[in-house]
Amino acid sequence: MLVALVLAAGESTRMGSQKSLLPDPDGRPFVARVVKTLHDAGLADIVVVTGAAHADIVDAVTHGTSAAVRFARNPDPSRGQLSSLLVGMDAAVGPTTDGLLVTLVDVPLVRESTVRAVVDAWRASRAPIVRPAIGDRHGHPVIFDRQLFGELHDAPLGSGAKTVVRAHAAEILNVPVDDEGCLVDVDTPEDYKALPDRVGGAR
Repeated sequence: MLVALVLAAGESTRMGSQKSLLPDPDGRPFVARVVKTLHDAGLADIVVVTGAAHADIVDAVTHGTSAAVRFARNPDPSRGQLSSLLVGMDAAVGPTTDGLLVTLVDVPLVRESTVRAVVDAWRASRAPIVRPAIGDRHGHPVIFDRQLFGELHDAPLGSGAKTVVRAHAAEILNVPVDDEGCLVDVDTPEDYKALPDRVGGAR
């Protein structure tokens, strides 16, 4: 069983407004677009981790997609991205959970085909970490196999999941894709302004 986590609890300080709710070039809020992509890729168990904008994000997902989604609220997102991942894990991971697919609301353009490719590669290999890659660049989503759940829980909040990723660098399975959307991270107004120019290559 694979659980998908969408990390959408950030305070969006560099953007100046809540990134989760920004409309993509088709008019769909980022968070709804990401959830729809995961759902269309065959992921049935999706958890969205929210923060201060909890009610607005729930509304955006409910009205922007038909996917059945659970929500978990991070009471203090300022603790860092790993804190949101752990909130999601606590809400979603059970004894039958074999893997955790993690993606960011900041990366809204990833294709359904990329998600499927990463999931298929993980199921075939059960590598500890599986992620999409274009050359030496890697993106989202990232799958953490169950064997790493304990390490994620024990990782220092300040350095986040990168501590675990670095510890298993030699075991990472990078899945070749041609999807620039898995790399497009929207953090600033400039990034957002450039989005329409990049969306064509991400479909």
